[in-house]
Amino acid sequence: MTEPDQKHLIAIADHALDLARRNGADQADVVIAESTSLSASVRLGALEDVERAEDRELGLRVFTGHSQAIVSTTDFSAKSLETLAERAVAMARIAPPDEHSGLADPDELAADWPDLDLRDAAAPDAEALQARALEAEDAARAVDGVTNSEGAGAGYGLIGVVLATSTGFCGAYRRTGYGISCSALAGEGTGMERDHDSASAVHYADLDDAAAIGRRAGERAVRRLSPRKVSSQTVPVVYDPRVSRSLLGHLAGAISGTAITRGTSFLKDRMGDQVFAPGIAIVDAPLRPRGLRSRPFDGEGIAGHSREIVSDGRLQTWVLDCYSARRLGLRTTGHASRGASSSPSPSVTNLSLMPGPLSPEALIGEIPSGLYVTELMGMGVNGVTGDYSRGASGFWIENGEIAYPVSEITIAGNLKDMFASLAPADDLVYRYGVDAPTCRVEAMTIAGT
Repeated sequence: MTEPDQKHLIAIADHALDLARRNGADQADVVIAESTSLSASVRLGALEDVERAEDRELGLRVFTGHSQAIVSTTDFSAKSLETLAERAVAMARIAPPDEHSGLADPDELAADWPDLDLRDAAAPDAEALQARALEAEDAARAVDGVTNSEGAGAGYGLIGVVLATSTGFCGAYRRTGYGISCSALAGEGTGMERDHDSASAVHYADLDDAAAIGRRAGERAVRRLSPRKVSSQTVPVVYDPRVSRSLLGHLAGAISGTAITRGTSFLKDRMGDQVFAPGIAIVDAPLRPRGLRSRPFDGEGIAGHSREIVSDGRLQTWVLDCYSARRLGLRTTGHASRGASSSPSPSVTNLSLMPGPLSPEALIGEIPSGLYVTELMGMGVNGVTGDYSRGASGFWIENGEIAYPVSEITIAGNLKDMFASLAPADDLVYRYGVDAPTCRVEAMTIAGT
């Protein structure tokens, strides 16, 4: 694969900034993103497809006073960039002003940053990816009770990012990514059940063993056979790590500067309050080495810093970019994320719920009757009120032990109450970028038969 030439991209970004200034821009920044990817998928022991993609895009954002415009292009030629700069400035001059818009203040910009080890030299070819996918699927199909396969896949990608601003910031980094996934079917006819497993890593050597991924997918599918229905009731609900991380996603949306400035968050008045139980810590760590969402600086050139979003159960901060911070009379938290053709917006990086003192078995062992959730369906979450209702499947808990599979269930509650009673286990593993251990919510409404 062709690797992004970042010195060449930096020169292009500098030229685009110069053209913007010549055309009358007061401020400007440039984002360049290049990526290459390769993936292979198999099913029932045969290659289904190989996909390769190469993309690159340049985004130019210009300001005339407090009015801004953004234009983007995939043509990096000198003529194209000249036209791009002319159009961007002309658009900004007729755009409505917004007193909060503008680049990051120069004193906020990152001056240096650590090496996060985000680049691996391994570049597997299509044959190697196919072999990994076949290994995963073969392991899944070898599990007793597995009757079919929805396939397996393996992929590799490399991205290069350059950000340059007219206020003097210039930064670039590369990140690799590798992944394997497998989906297996167990049972026959209308009694068939499906489950899956997957893994991602920044470094090839950190990727889970393909056979282990396939075996877990197969075993999970078999465990789901012959599900029962349960009656409607209110019980404790335990979230498997595959789905507990979704609770952090709801938190991230609720504390986003965009939601706070619009007043559309159920946590909009809760800064400093006891949102979770004492002892709960939730950390955002953009500088974690080899982290799936790590970045040395944010989309506006602000240095990344690890911070506790929640400390001892209390909400400590919003997630802010420069625009939302200015609207709130605060300073950016360095969470700006942007593509080449869009304005920055706040977004978390490596967000994690820190582990608690109990093992998953101990967390479940305290429950006389309850639900262990392994899969969620639907998007029934109201970000304004916190009302929560989602389809679910998993396993019923009886006398502190997993008893039998269940399906066709809806679980409901309110995120305020769910967060307040949330208890994490000690099995946190960094697998997705947003990660949580097994979690127990003390009481939720189960809608069943």
